[in-house]
Parts: sequence; structure tokens; C-alpha cells
Amino acid sequence: MDERIVVDPNICSGKPTIRGTRIMVKNILGMVAGGYTRAQILDTYPEMTPDDVTGALEYASHVVDEEKVIPRA
Repeated sequence: MDERIVVDPNICSGKPTIRGTRIMVKNILGMVAGGYTRAQILDTYPEMTPDDVTGALEYASHVVDEEKVIPRA
């Protein structure tokens, strides 16, 4: 995960992105939530590898696990 995801204030306003691209982790998560398969994600972003998709999902899992979740009213 660490070698795949980068947070740089000069790239996409510091949002987590796939290293060497401007593809944000949130874009990958949105595609997964929308029902895209790994193959469809890679077709959409041919510059990514299957390991990049895995890294994005692992990163999101790690962030959710570390954050304090506050229920919505």
C-alpha cells in the first residue's frame, strides 16, 4: 500500500492518489461502490495496475480503521 499511494499537497490538493498519477483513491472507491469490476477500473485507467487497485482499497480500509467514526444524526 505505502509504495502505491501518495499524499502530496502539490497533487490533487493533497488527496491520496495512485503514485505517479493524478488518479485519486476516492475515484477508485467510487467506481467499486458503483459496481465496477477490477477489469473495468483497469480499462478506465490503463496506466494503473491490479496492485494499484488493491493498494487503493487497502489504503481506504486502513484509513477507516484508524479514524474515529461519528454516527450521523
